[in-house]
Amino acid sequence: MLQDIRQQIQGTTAKIVVGVIVVTFAFFGIESILVSGGGNEIAEVNGESIYPQDLQVALDTQRRRLIAMMGENFDPALLDEDRLRPQALEALINRELLMQSASALKLGISEAEIGQVVAGMDEFKVDGVFSPSAYKSVLANAGYTPSLFKDSLRDDIVLNQLRSGIAGSDFVTPSELLVNAQIMAEQRDLRYLTIPREKFGASAAFSEEQIENYYQSHQDVFRTPESVDIDYLKLTLDDFRQPVEESAIREAYEAAALDAQYQTQNRISHILFQDNSESSVAERIAQAQKELADGTSFAEVAKKYSDDRGSADKGGDLGFSSGQTFPDSIESALTSLEPGIVSAPVKTDAGMHLLLVTERKQGEKPSFEEMRAQLEESIQAEEARVALVRSVESLKDLSFNSEDLAYPAKELGLTIESVNGVTRSQNEGLFSNPALLEAAFSDDVFSAGHNSEVIELKGDQFVVLRVRNHNAAEVKPLAAVKENVIAALAEETARAAVATEAAHILEKLHSGTEMEQLPEVSEYNIQVELGVTRANKSVPPMVLQRIFELPAPSDEESTTDYLSMPNGDAVVIELLRVNAGDYKSLPLEEQVQLQRLLSGEFGSLIDNEFQTGLRESAEITVL
Repeated sequence: MLQDIRQQIQGTTAKIVVGVIVVTFAFFGIESILVSGGGNEIAEVNGESIYPQDLQVALDTQRRRLIAMMGENFDPALLDEDRLRPQALEALINRELLMQSASALKLGISEAEIGQVVAGMDEFKVDGVFSPSAYKSVLANAGYTPSLFKDSLRDDIVLNQLRSGIAGSDFVTPSELLVNAQIMAEQRDLRYLTIPREKFGASAAFSEEQIENYYQSHQDVFRTPESVDIDYLKLTLDDFRQPVEESAIREAYEAAALDAQYQTQNRISHILFQDNSESSVAERIAQAQKELADGTSFAEVAKKYSDDRGSADKGGDLGFSSGQTFPDSIESALTSLEPGIVSAPVKTDAGMHLLLVTERKQGEKPSFEEMRAQLEESIQAEEARVALVRSVESLKDLSFNSEDLAYPAKELGLTIESVNGVTRSQNEGLFSNPALLEAAFSDDVFSAGHNSEVIELKGDQFVVLRVRNHNAAEVKPLAAVKENVIAALAEETARAAVATEAAHILEKLHSGTEMEQLPEVSEYNIQVELGVTRANKSVPPMVLQRIFELPAPSDEESTTDYLSMPNGDAVVIELLRVNAGDYKSLPLEEQVQLQRLLSGEFGSLIDNEFQTGLRESAEITVL
């Protein structure tokens, strides 16, 4: 850390190095140190470059996906850039290979189709209707511009076309269905019995020698785990919350009242008239107005006359506007247009329009008192977050420069907190957080004795820690763990007795004795299951898995085995018969499911082979 660096730069050699760097900056500029020669590509795929900004976008997207997947179990350590970078770069290379293949096949999608996809996405809808303001807001929060989003969406759609075409090039043959059905729909007949651990659970008397021997041979079990005692400083958002002035809340209320969701919204339809060679715009407008006056519906007239083919098939519907969606001339006309009344012709750069308000939603903004608590919380959190960030930056500098946490605590008015006995497998409390555990047992903190970096946790929490004391692992004395030793001996003895009983029953089954004729089984309940499939719910999962792992029995002898269950029980299994599945006898629904399953598996295999082939024939350079 910084105090170590300072100790190392006092010598003559270090000063000469610093001098060389200064001269280099003076003659060649800082770029000579920070920027290598050539371009700034990070990889090339068949001559096409991948740039750092492409990788950064991929990393940001991957982080957002991980955060969404982890939810409340969010672990900042999993978002480390060094960990994500290789995966993200590999994904970019694969994507570029697929895009090049799609381009060679001349796959594409029109702007109109992209527009339809965007308009149909629920994320951009308000009250079931596409909202331009929601569209821009959602994209901004996700770090996209509309142009970047459309480019990414276009590529995704084209890649889906490619991969769907590849997957669709393969199919499942009737013979493949029959063969797979024989395995997937296989039925097995069995019987089994359970030997309960409790039968051998009576406490046994163990000699002092047995206890001592078990203790000596299992000392790792009775060892206290290695642990550390930690001092730490913590900053949270709540530490910086301050009362909010009334004027600030009032100002925020006025700003919130301008939000589109509180404005009057008009749903409009239009008929667009553009210049064409057949007739003048004025004539076509007059014809349309006449038909409307004669009672023809606006939707029918729009479908007949409108030059906006995107909306004509929907009766001219353009969705809702709160006053900022359409050109000013249209928005101005809408303010005085009553619902159900067709407007006079309105001119825009696109042409002439006849407008119809089909629905009007009057905006109703909440009262100040209704929004007061929400606004106060928002302002308070925003101001606290600014103060928190400033303090975090100060804490980073102070803790980096300090040999302990006393000075940072004094400068920032914080209290040093402590926790003792934190182990590498801590599973409760603040230090069950993986990022904090990783820092506490890192070489820099655990071995070198430095302060950790300031670690960001979920919920606007920041922690810097220092190991105060290291507690080495040590074996607990026998007197302290004697009861545990006796309990472990009893459990081991009981499980061994269960296994012996199971092996004894298996031996008799192998000699030809029927399970029902064994005198030992009179105290056990024999379960018989016929026609068991892989989807059976009545047979215990471990038993079901083992049943389908066993080889089919011969005509002369059944197949037997036993399982040791996690709770100490043993299950003796006898497989009696195996009946191959028959595709034609399956219900229609299961036949369809099998076809889909195999199609998915085959499609995935051919997709993987296709991508492997692209990579093997490509020229890929990672710079």
